[in-house]
Amino acid sequence: MTVITHNRRRSRLSTLIDQPGGVSVGTALKQAHANLAEYEARSREVIEEQVSALAGIKPPPSPEQASAALDQAYARASAVIDAAGPFEMKDICTAAANLCDLIDAAPEDQSFDWRIVTVHAQALRLLLTLPAEANDARAQVLESLKDVLKAKVPGGAKG
Repeated sequence: MTVITHNRRRSRLSTLIDQPGGVSVGTALKQAHANLAEYEARSREVIEEQVSALAGIKPPPSPEQASAALDQAYARASAVIDAAGPFEMKDICTAAANLCDLIDAAPEDQSFDWRIVTVHAQALRLLLTLPAEANDARAQVLESLKDVLKAKVPGGAKG
């Protein structure tokens, strides 16, 4: 019989908050946001690198290589989500997730429409360059990508 031992570990933050005279939750949150902000520039660099790599993916010369190319496109789109998620770049995450959904839904017995990857890379570039206050333009880009999902995957667009 296997015995599992669970060691309770406390984070450094919870220790600081719980100590008498320790840090308040509000102060801890402000510090956490400040620490996270230091990484936002690097996150944008990673997103741009992944989007450029997505844009550079060419249709594979043979059907046998399609699976590996799709895996590569999926990994790039997932990396965009990973880099954008902590910084509340919801539109970037949504666009990249849309591409992942399309790749997931791609029938294995049919050739993949590689224009989908190109369109998503272009849309991601556009979203990266739009000013933060361009909500209508961002919504239009996401709606267009949702239309691609609807067209390629029956019942694929989520509310």
